[in-house]
Amino acid sequence: MNKQTKQLSELVVLFSVMLLVAGCTIGRKETNQLKAEVVDPAPDAGFIEHPERQSKRADLPFQKVWIKPDFDASSYKELVVAPVNTQYMMEMDWLHQLSSANLLRDVKQDIEELARYFRDQVIKEFREDPNHRFQLIEFANQHRLPSLRLELALIEIDPSQPALHAAGWLTFGGGTAAGVVNQRRAAFEGRLRDMQTGEVVATFADRDMQDAGPLDLTRLTWYGPAKGIMDKWAKQFVQIANRRPGEMVTDETPFTLRPF
Repeated sequence: MNKQTKQLSELVVLFSVMLLVAGCTIGRKETNQLKAEVVDPAPDAGFIEHPERQSKRADLPFQKVWIKPDFDASSYKELVVAPVNTQYMMEMDWLHQLSSANLLRDVKQDIEELARYFRDQVIKEFREDPNHRFQLIEFANQHRLPSLRLELALIEIDPSQPALHAAGWLTFGGGTAAGVVNQRRAAFEGRLRDMQTGEVVATFADRDMQDAGPLDLTRLTWYGPAKGIMDKWAKQFVQIANRRPGEMVTDETPFTLRPF
């Protein structure tokens, strides 16, 4: 290889690397926009008192956000993560179409387990935060420094219809969850409350979707990839708590759509 050919090859490699890096950067910036195009926000469930104040922010991964204008997050040092509310999950249409009382009981138990899992993951992520942004406290009366209370409500988890079929819960062509084929969505509403004043200083809501492949059917769980979505939310709470002014927090990677 002569010198000119070698230089040309090096330029091609360098240009390819630059395109790859640029593509990754653009892809990351557009992740929130991609989600906005594919996943519609969940209807307001009622956990947030004034949902009309919320709007979409390009710098945050959640679909609906409101932050009190004079809210200074840096002044808070402690955090309480409240038990996750499941009241609105119990109002899901498909849940009330279940024909078996035993099955309904089992699903309700699953919902409570998912709520505990969500809370545990949020606590775990904050405890493992290398920046130690917040000191976590278990009970409200333990706070000694300016504190926030993170209050979350699960408002939707769509059942995985293939898993329901595999479990024998419904028949092909109709039945309990026929209207939610391959949705694989979960949604929450949340709010931050100042522990000193009791005032809500921020609200946020999100619906997300995640892939599930055929191997997921071996678990025979109706909630499919919901735990994976909760894991992502828990990480995003910590990222948002640590973000610098003007910094974007986005979904880690764009999801893809797969039939099953």
